[in-house]
Amino acid sequence: MGHSKGWVVVLCFVMVAGVLTWSGPIDAYIQSVKQQEPESRYAYYQDRSRNAEGLYMSGKANDADRLLMEKIMQQAEQYNEPAVDAKLDPVWKAIPGYNGREVDVEQTYKRSKTNGGEIEWVFRETEPAIQLEDIGPHPVYKGNPRKKMAAFMINVAWGNEYVPDMLDTLREHNVTATFFLDGSWLEKNEALAKQILEAGHELSNHAYSHPNMSQLNRQQAREQIQKTEQLLARMGVTNKLFAPPSGDYNQQTVDIAAEFGLTTVLWTLDTVDWKKPTPEWIIRRISPRLEPGAMILMHPTSSSSQALDQLIKEVHSKDLSLGTVSDLLSSKRLPR
Repeated sequence: MGHSKGWVVVLCFVMVAGVLTWSGPIDAYIQSVKQQEPESRYAYYQDRSRNAEGLYMSGKANDADRLLMEKIMQQAEQYNEPAVDAKLDPVWKAIPGYNGREVDVEQTYKRSKTNGGEIEWVFRETEPAIQLEDIGPHPVYKGNPRKKMAAFMINVAWGNEYVPDMLDTLREHNVTATFFLDGSWLEKNEALAKQILEAGHELSNHAYSHPNMSQLNRQQAREQIQKTEQLLARMGVTNKLFAPPSGDYNQQTVDIAAEFGLTTVLWTLDTVDWKKPTPEWIIRRISPRLEPGAMILMHPTSSSSQALDQLIKEVHSKDLSLGTVSDLLSSKRLPR
């Protein structure tokens, strides 16, 4: 632990040298040092520390500037957060990573100096060493629990009459969702699909004719995914997701989706709206189980259409934002 704190202090001195002497960005040499072994890296920063300390004490900055830099360095570490690697979970399968953040000392100093000395923090994101695509083809049931966000995944193979009402509700709350479209439905309802797309929502692949994917041979499974991909591409959609109908899949399904560049996604919470429950029943079922990373499955049914407004309010009451499934699975941080 002491060794780690010492490393942080030394790194701060390196940043001071770069800022106060205006010798250019420090990122280049920090990156080169990161390629070294830890022991060499630590010795390097010790050496840079002595150089930085000499520059710091040499009077190249006035007292106010030095005090400002000291204040930034003293407080910076409490705002830094490490990146979280993507991982495989025995229950939830693949879980995406989440970017960390670190204080950009140089930019914070510059902005704060022009802000009368009041610190205006500037951050940069740090990506995980292991991203979702690095762990191979696996299904995804939820986002990273560090990301305070949820997403609605709306599977569409029927129920056209309820889509406009759902779009109205989403628009009223300024919420975007992901609509997974059955290809045979898309062929017959391209105008409605364009309306969904133009409203700012994400369109993705839900196979072509709603089969049980695990019961298909390889060629049949490829055709189910490929035909819908072609229809989405014709609309100008660059898709990255595949939701198997009825949640039925096997490893062959996941592998074939990956061959098309698609991540297989399922759900965290299911409204079970195809059973035609009351809207109140859906809300009672979903609300207590809402958590960061949740993907909430629904269809364009009367039940979900009526429950959607309150469901959005319930998500927001948990201090969670809402976005598309791609937004949720991205490692990018949410805005502060």
